[in-house]
Amino acid sequence: MAHPEASPNLLQGFTGDDDDGVETEGVFMTDTPAHPGLISLQGIGKHYLLAGQHLSILNDVCLSIARGDSCGILGASGSGKSTLLNILGLLDLPNCGQYHFAGHDIFNATPDELAAIRNQQIGFVFQSFNLLPRLSALDNVALPLSYRGVSRHESVEQALRMLEQVGLADRAHHRPADLSGGQRQRVAIARALVGKPSVILADEPTGNLDSTTAQDIMDLLLALNREQQVTLIIVTHDPHIAERLDRKILVRNGVVQEAGRP
Repeated sequence: MAHPEASPNLLQGFTGDDDDGVETEGVFMTDTPAHPGLISLQGIGKHYLLAGQHLSILNDVCLSIARGDSCGILGASGSGKSTLLNILGLLDLPNCGQYHFAGHDIFNATPDELAAIRNQQIGFVFQSFNLLPRLSALDNVALPLSYRGVSRHESVEQALRMLEQVGLADRAHHRPADLSGGQRQRVAIARALVGKPSVILADEPTGNLDSTTAQDIMDLLLALNREQQVTLIIVTHDPHIAERLDRKILVRNGVVQEAGRP
């Protein structure tokens, strides 16, 4: 069943260079089993037209992710892994297949409904942090709540609790430029968590950090996954990070396969 192209406002999201390549030859049926879960993809395909050429990025992806899972998405540049993450995060829509997120039929959802699901169910963590430079750490964390119509007083209170949880309450009134890379990423994680999402989607969250800080950030993400049952999905090139996650989803030339499954 074919579906219309995503509207332009859905196409802004993870901007890694993974999917700009054209390593899309020889795509075949994926063999990652699908079963009911928080996230269910069935027969998902994604293609683009570029200079009159049909470029297949993902083909026949079947994938299920349960609440509380921790998953790594791995693959070379151009493999399709960032496109997969964008689709999982409702930032892009496939051209065909079926996608259910927390019981919602994504292809039958309106743009406003998709925006509401993103705001209420999904937290995003980016490699480049994506903090607003003129806002304090506290205001950056509180920002998603303002989109929900939460009062200023309540949103600030919740944001401060999140900063306490990630160990940055004493930096609440600092702007991003006054924070280290690790501190900025902790602010970004607090922002992702403030709305109590079901899922955290992270695109190379430790890519701009030194190894010690990267270890600390992964410790924090895994603790949140373990203690709060927040589903954690991370795109990474780092096999050491992938080894710390329960599941490893491999993407190669648009084909998705789970490591350890025949």
